[in-house]
Amino acid sequence: METSLAAADVVHRLVDRRETLATAESLTGGLVASTMVQIPGVSAVFRGGLVVYATELKARLAGVPAALLAERGPVDPDVAKALAVGARERCGADWGIATTGVAGPDPQDGKPVGLVYVAVADRHGADVRELKLDGNREVIRTESVTAVLSLLSEKLQAASSAV
Repeated sequence: METSLAAADVVHRLVDRRETLATAESLTGGLVASTMVQIPGVSAVFRGGLVVYATELKARLAGVPAALLAERGPVDPDVAKALAVGARERCGADWGIATTGVAGPDPQDGKPVGLVYVAVADRHGADVRELKLDGNREVIRTESVTAVLSLLSEKLQAASSAV
């Protein structure tokens, strides 16, 4: 799904559900939030976001356990989950989404370029998806945005079906 279509789908689903969203971003550096705010009507659902590029800010601002970051580094599935939970809790939203990974051009802490984790959290917990992307920084970042929005769309669909 194209990034802008994924964002529009998420906004419309959230508006219909009267629910809100917050973001915590590392490798995407605010691109998720920027993509979201391009959609008309987003102000009804988007609470805000955290750009936590530096590892220590993941702990300080998003609430990722410092011990987890010290043990595994910032590119980790549990870190992605903690970022999504932190965004949801710290921004007072129904849903939190997060991105963390390596956009390149060089590997980071032994993690290859293109390794990305995206996560979605609601009050019941968090889900994460691992991505292994090819391409330059722009491609990896854009595909990461599309992937996190698609994961949220899937979770919203599942939540609607469960009701």
